[in-house]
Amino acid sequence: MKSTWGTTLLAAVILAASVIAGVLNGASPARSHQAQPSPQAPSAERADEKQKKVDEIFAEFNKPDSPGCAVGVVDNMEFVYKHAYGLGSLELGTPLTPESVFYLGSVSKQFTAASVVLAAEQGSLTLDDDVRKWIPEMPDYGQPITLRHLLHHTSGIRDIYWLLALAGQHAEDIHPLPELLAMIERQKQLNFKPGEKYVYSNSNYVLLAEVVHRATGKPLSQFAQENIFGPLGMTHTRFYDDRTLVVPGRVPAYSPRREGGFQVDWSTNFQKVGDGGLMSSMDDLLLWDRNFYKNKLGKGTLPRELQTRGLLNDGKEIEYGLGLFLTKYRGLPVAAHDGALFGYRTAMLRFPEQKFSVICLCNVGTADPVDRAEKVADLFLASRFVNGPTAAEPQSTKKTFAASELRAFAGLYRDAKERSYLSVEPREGGLGIGDYFVGTPSRSGVFFGPQGEEARFESTNGGMRLKLLTRDEPEHVLEHIEPIKPGAVELAEYTGDYYSDEFLATYKIRVRDGRLTMTIGWNEPEELEPAIADEFRGAGVLLTFVHKNGNVTGFEANAGGMRDVWFEKK
Repeated sequence: MKSTWGTTLLAAVILAASVIAGVLNGASPARSHQAQPSPQAPSAERADEKQKKVDEIFAEFNKPDSPGCAVGVVDNMEFVYKHAYGLGSLELGTPLTPESVFYLGSVSKQFTAASVVLAAEQGSLTLDDDVRKWIPEMPDYGQPITLRHLLHHTSGIRDIYWLLALAGQHAEDIHPLPELLAMIERQKQLNFKPGEKYVYSNSNYVLLAEVVHRATGKPLSQFAQENIFGPLGMTHTRFYDDRTLVVPGRVPAYSPRREGGFQVDWSTNFQKVGDGGLMSSMDDLLLWDRNFYKNKLGKGTLPRELQTRGLLNDGKEIEYGLGLFLTKYRGLPVAAHDGALFGYRTAMLRFPEQKFSVICLCNVGTADPVDRAEKVADLFLASRFVNGPTAAEPQSTKKTFAASELRAFAGLYRDAKERSYLSVEPREGGLGIGDYFVGTPSRSGVFFGPQGEEARFESTNGGMRLKLLTRDEPEHVLEHIEPIKPGAVELAEYTGDYYSDEFLATYKIRVRDGRLTMTIGWNEPEELEPAIADEFRGAGVLLTFVHKNGNVTGFEANAGGMRDVWFEKK
């Protein structure tokens, strides 16, 4: 599950809100708009103009042979516009509809958090409980990890998706909950002390789902049904914790094939819940959105608790509440979450003060629902925004730079403190900073990202330094490096088999065609790119080889916030 609103450059998380669908009849892309007036609705002519502009945002999916997206605009707790673009099933030729059920990914986290809050109201647990009270199998890391730490992503617990990846496992395979818990419990150290910093980790919400189960005696799916979905009338919503279950109306998701067309993944094996796992429909999500203004659940604390930001040990407030990012968009407060898994891409953007929401759901992996949701909000809230095109930088100060000027900042940068790397390259009129954002140039050497990130480049003696500021994290300082080019003899000393008892995995390091490769289990070999002496970069992982008495004895793996995981040479 990935969250764009909360993703920072150096927190590599695998990183999912909600949905909308309109009606498409037949296999053709003929449209059926549904607009409902509200006290704040514009004139019919003005509304039609906005609807046409929304259509333009999603035009690429309005085809008879493509999966697509659905969008809904909620004003004062009612849909003022909802529409679907593209097909729900390419195999059957059926369109997306308001009744379609989607996998929501990390949007599920707010429902898990809500279950924890409601269980606390009922006296089954407290938010300040030590997680070991409910899951005593967890290691004792020297200080308590509370449920609040889990809820706010300040626990320091390693992300389950990175654990699976480093163990050579595939997320889409069947992974029973005991297996996942055992993997988390095998970790000998945390990424950081509980409460010291914020780093998004899906493991937190996997554990919370199990806490709800043990504290209430009911699986998360049952507890949420009895305390959230049932009372709100969300009849097409459930946590998918049984891969044999038939889910009426579920649509599959797709991603492009290299040779053209699409590949499908129904994700029916994926029955893990807590961090994700929620299935829901457009109309059901409207009922959830309304509950933030007119709460019908529990004893009345739920909306406030979900929208309360976390605090670090030093008293600093972070921008993550309980399953929600609490930030600003163009000067207005927002509560948002998004997600990605398989080919599902979802986003929900809510403006509490305006009682306005955009909920967008896509069943194609190339979609960017966050960007599209923001563009829809631009159309409807333009007159109410405090700031200009982005909260980070007014349009009047933005400048255009030639590609040759941008190339001066390009290259590979190393963060010695975090043991991580970022690639910088000219892209889309700005600078691509890793895989996370494209920085818009403001003035020479200064670039702003869409969520307020700032990248500042400074010349040093014979080199370039990058200072990176992102939400909820201290400044990162990275130095430009020129990767080394080791020869065959130098590469040969790193070859061998390496084992980790934390991952129960063996890495085979070999030299093939003059390149160092890494093979985990039965996976295909992956090339490792040399960086500096003894450091090699893979897909999201950094290996630092260690010498003793002139021989390589093992390596330390760094990935997804995990530091110095030891692999012993066999």
